Order: sequence, then structure tokens, then C-alpha cells
Amino acid sequence: MGVIQRIKKPTTRKGKKVLLSREPKAIEGPKQCIFLQARNPSERARRVLKDIYDLKKPDAAYLSRKNDFVPFEDATLIEKLCYKKEASLFGVSSHTKKRPHNIVLGRTFNYGILDMIELGADNFKAMSEFHNMKVLAGIKPCLLFNGPAWDLNEELKRLKSLFIDFFHREKVESVRLQGLEHALSFTATDEGMIYFRSYRIHLKKSGQRTPRIELEEIGPSIDFKLRRTKLASVDLYKEACRIPKEVKPVTKKNLSTDAFGTKLGRIHMGKQDIKKLQTRKMKGLKKTPEEKKQMLLKKKQARKEAKKGNSINA
Repeated sequence: MGVIQRIKKPTTRKGKKVLLSREPKAIEGPKQCIFLQARNPSERARRVLKDIYDLKKPDAAYLSRKNDFVPFEDATLIEKLCYKKEASLFGVSSHTKKRPHNIVLGRTFNYGILDMIELGADNFKAMSEFHNMKVLAGIKPCLLFNGPAWDLNEELKRLKSLFIDFFHREKVESVRLQGLEHALSFTATDEGMIYFRSYRIHLKKSGQRTPRIELEEIGPSIDFKLRRTKLASVDLYKEACRIPKEVKPVTKKNLSTDAFGTKLGRIHMGKQDIKKLQTRKMKGLKKTPEEKKQMLLKKKQARKEAKKGNSINA
């Protein structure tokens, strides 16, 4: 027999507010992330994690305290911290002789580990080494994924989805051209290398309506090497990606749009008698006295025939 977990009801207004904030929502906002240090992180690994934290701000928390654990062996500490901080994303920095300058990125579902991907920072140039103007914190970046490997490799597919979760912010219906200031580029190769670059977008005059685009690298610049992965099963991944019914668009039947953008509708009607349709009342369409007399005579004859038929049946 399983142990029945006792659910304590909130007794204060603040407790009710906290429980409501932790309930699943149909439309989610930006995902929160925590960054923490594992066993003996190197200086490069800590700086890589700090720069990713600066890109993720303000939807992130950076924990500088060292923790003696290995994510791929025991991830209970990550699950506890994600539950405490109400975060669904996490990043961990570590360093060993076998896996130097190690970065583990992952996400949770229902406060349990969903995906974990281990990356090695082979080359790194910090954001502070680029002496130019940076973008403001909280700006929605434009994500660019270069190379066919993102769609051919199953591990890179999950990594692409993980990067989108990390840097995705509020959902917008339209994009203003002047609002595009930051671009993040991810280039994947067949050898398992991922080149992470960050650019500031400049709109220059071109003499036309469309401006000329120039990219200025602002850092960080990281060359990641794909190492170990711990991915969720197909069924669990489908459950995590399930869209609630409230968000799904309702399809309207019998509506179509032609090539010119005109909306067309189909209406289903019952069988109609054209002679009984009410038309517009006009003097020219009125019946003459002779037509009215003929109509009365026809009705009288129909009544007489009906009486005769009833008497014969009797």
C-alpha cells in the first residue's frame, strides 16, 4: 500500500497566495532559473555561468555557495532548490580532471528532473572583455539556430528546445523593428560543437524603407562541446509539452478564405417553398380583383370536394 500524503490547507491569506502561484497555469510567463555551483567549479565555469545569468536576468537567481554533489548521480538538491525558488530551469558549474570546465543545463517538470545536458566550455571570452555598449537587461532576444545538425540529431533537438526555454520571455503577437536590439546565435556542427555568440543589432540608413542591419559582438563568446545527456522518455516529454484545452484555438466550421483574403461562409438551410416566400410589397405585385375572385372560387370548390369525399366515406 502506498503512503497517503497529507495536504495541509493554508490558514493565512499569504499562504493561499503562495499556493495559487504554484498551481499550473494555462498561459505561463517567463520561466524562472537558478544557477548554482557544484563540486570544485573552475574559474572559467563560474564565469560562463555568471554571463548566462546576466543574459537571463531578471528571471533568474544566482547562488554562489558551493555544493558537494554531482548532478548526473544525485539531483535531489536541484529538485529541492527548484521547488523552493519556484524555478523550472537550472544551470550548474563544476570541474573535474575527466570533465574540465563543465556546465550542466537542465529543466524540471512537476518539480522532477526532465532533461539534463552536459556541455564543456572549450573556449570562452567573457562579456567584460568586449569593451562596447551592452543591451539592457530583460530585453527579448532574437534566437538564431544555424546548421542542419539541430534537426538531424535527437540530442541537439532537445538542446535547441532547452536554449529556447532559457531565453524565451513574454509571448508577443507582433514585433517592432526598432525593438530588436539583441541577437543570440547558436551554430551546431556534426562534431558536437556548439558556438554560442551574442550580438547587438544596429539599424543603419540604407536609402530605402528597409534599414541595413549590422551586428556588433558584445559577448559572451563560448565554444561548447556536447558531452553527456539525460533526456526524458518520449511519453513524459509529450506530457510536459501538452497544450491545455483553454489555449488551443477553436476551429470555426464552414468558414474559408479565398486567395484574395475574403472570408467566405457556408450556411445550411432546410427545403423552402418559393411560392410561400415573403417578397417586397409593391403595388405592381398586388393581385387584381379578378385574380382574387378566382382564388376564392378555387377554395370553395376544394371545400365542396372535401365534403363530398367525407360523405361517401361515411
